[in-house]
Amino acid sequence: MARFNTLTVSDIKRETEDCVSIGFDVPEDLRDAYDFRQGQYLTLKTTIDGEEVRRSYSICAGVPEGRLRVAVKTVPGGVFSTYANSRLHPGDVLEVMPPAGRFTTPIEPEKAKSYVLFAAGSGITPVMSIVKTVLALEPDSDVTLFYGNRRGGSIIFREDLEDLKNTYMDRLRVFHVLSRDVQQTDLLRGRLDREKVDALLDAFVDLETTDHVFVCGPEGMTEAVRDALKDRAFPSGHVHFELFGAPGQAKAAAKPASEPTGEQTTVRITMDGLNTEFAMDRAETVLDAGRTAGLDLPFACKGGVCATCRCKVVDGDVAMDVNYGLEEAEVKAGYILSCQARPKTKSLTVDFDA
Repeated sequence: MARFNTLTVSDIKRETEDCVSIGFDVPEDLRDAYDFRQGQYLTLKTTIDGEEVRRSYSICAGVPEGRLRVAVKTVPGGVFSTYANSRLHPGDVLEVMPPAGRFTTPIEPEKAKSYVLFAAGSGITPVMSIVKTVLALEPDSDVTLFYGNRRGGSIIFREDLEDLKNTYMDRLRVFHVLSRDVQQTDLLRGRLDREKVDALLDAFVDLETTDHVFVCGPEGMTEAVRDALKDRAFPSGHVHFELFGAPGQAKAAAKPASEPTGEQTTVRITMDGLNTEFAMDRAETVLDAGRTAGLDLPFACKGGVCATCRCKVVDGDVAMDVNYGLEEAEVKAGYILSCQARPKTKSLTVDFDA
């Protein structure tokens, strides 16, 4: 099981009025642990005003850049995002978990592939890592990016995208879709809803030659792209989603603590090769009960989005309140989000090492 390590902030770059990117110094003895694949994220932990805060943020650097960097956009009421944008400085330290996440595909330098990517707002962060890595390491592959924002001034990594377009003129196409700024064509004006996604696919994409589609943004946009591709019979196994929530969604997604049911479940948890057994009320989540029992179980958002708390049911059964972080195949294989899972059986065995 991955653990937090203390990393020093090397630099902070103002990307937009409400977004910064944060670079980290990685000691030589931890470099292997912090190697990442394009599209992965980091879970950060610190204490803010006396309270422990954990959040997950996507890596925005490309693999060939050899550096570790995430982007953090301020959200209203966001404790960590406000701290990162206003109080964090180079030289400060944060607790950082090694890279995780499955919003990625293998890089195959010998193949020529076509990628189509949809992003909105800060959803560009993992997509930026994918764009940089694919263009640098798959020399015959091409990328088409549709990026939705309200205005031109809110486009994160705008200069970086322009530089990439200039460097890879024949292999990268970027279409900015703005909802509140005037555009030269109606096709690029508005929100990335179902109607807009259909129009963009019809105008610019040949799905028969497309190998992978990546989508990162709010739930509405994600569903619009998913439905459009499904109607076009594009293979679901080649569509990759990373959901981020609107402000407060993670808190809203987490079901409030229920009154104790009086029904007990004996839980056995495997982590780091060690087994721990305890009793819990079925109204609790596995994550909360495990932490109450003294286990340092991994988690970040507690809203069913980031999948940091992912584990596998070995025996027994659970019900999950919500699931935004696991794919259907993972659920069928027995994986759960422990922050959303409540026992349904008298005994339950879960493995965090799986």
